Amino acid sequence: MVVTSNGEEDQEQIKPEYDRKSELKAFDDTKTGVKGLVDAGVTKIPRIFIHDKSKLSDISTTSSVASLFSVPIIDFEGVDEGSAQRAVIIKKVRDACEKLGFFLVVNHGIAKYLMDDMIDGIRRFHEQDTEVKKGFYSRDVTRKFIYNSNFDLYTGPATNWRDTISCIMAPQPPDAQELPAVCRDIMIEYSKHVMRLALVLFEILSEALGLNPNHLKDMDCAEGLFVLGHYYPACPEPDLTFGTSKHADNGFFTILLQDQMGGLQILHENQWVDVPPLPGALVVNIADLLQASPYNVMIYLSST
Repeated sequence: MVVTSNGEEDQEQIKPEYDRKSELKAFDDTKTGVKGLVDAGVTKIPRIFIHDKSKLSDISTTSSVASLFSVPIIDFEGVDEGSAQRAVIIKKVRDACEKLGFFLVVNHGIAKYLMDDMIDGIRRFHEQDTEVKKGFYSRDVTRKFIYNSNFDLYTGPATNWRDTISCIMAPQPPDAQELPAVCRDIMIEYSKHVMRLALVLFEILSEALGLNPNHLKDMDCAEGLFVLGHYYPACPEPDLTFGTSKHADNGFFTILLQDQMGGLQILHENQWVDVPPLPGALVVNIADLLQASPYNVMIYLSST
């Protein structure tokens, strides 16, 4: 109730209480993800996607640290051709891991056309006919291939503006027919090439630790391969939400293929700094379990 200046009481308009759980379920039940909202022509993002203002303001890149910082670029050309060149690469990887935990790899053996095809495959899946796409929508983590929006939809403090496909490609890959036709061939082909690169990285990391090149592989660190393909539709209110919020990867290491739109940031000396996309390069992120016990290799593939 509010009291007016003449003493009359007016009934204040009562707004219904925000029922986040119901709104999350309603969004989930559409099985069309964020792309479905965009296709429906939304001009205001639903409340479930609005992040806390303090977190949204915590991404400035205006500091001197951010302006002077750049992620190391390591050239893997000749990594298997001679001890001298390999020793240089090992030292650069060791320094990057100790100081930052991130580095870019170029001349890594994966053709750029395959990288481009993989990005296109992720985009084709997310932009295909809605009814076909719905058939893959699930939150059943036992499935080899899953499409949904936000794996932590019901537990996260705010929903991210993205849809994702995920697939376990090793040690027990899905049957080819379990994968969507629009990206089946490139997912299988690209995964083979990334696994080869991952094996080289395991050798380099082993030697950087002063161990036998096969040490981490002999511990079965290279047995798992988990592929994620993120899709970030155009957002009508980008200042209110994130595509991917602050997080740490929980695998052994991540091999990230960016599209050319940019947006990736890493935390360095308490400052968020940009990692601009470099054509033909892959981002390697040393994840949590490098300091604990080996688990798997994760690939994050991002597409707009």
